[in-house]
Amino acid sequence: MTPNAFEDESYELPCIEAMLAGTLALMTGHAQSACRQQQSLMARKIRSNLFFLAEHPGISPAFRTVVARLHRHWDPLCQSGTSGFAPAPTRTPLWHPPVEQLQ
Repeated sequence: MTPNAFEDESYELPCIEAMLAGTLALMTGHAQSACRQQQSLMARKIRSNLFFLAEHPGISPAFRTVVARLHRHWDPLCQSGTSGFAPAPTRTPLWHPPVEQLQ
């Protein structure tokens, strides 16, 4: 192994593993996001990825069944537009009191 091998940030994953890794990353982002628009977009992409994973011939039939069930779980979350979460605050909370209160 060359000394620069660890400096390269790109990874060579098989297609199915890359799709699965990307879907898991999106799920993490969805769970951590406070922005409804971001959650909605990520939820739709998650649902799309789950559909393609469920149809992929490179995974076992049992795993495809699990992914298909997950896809059905995400389906109503995407259609409602709420991603299953309470609405995000309309204003970003201030880290300090408003100017009127400081003076």
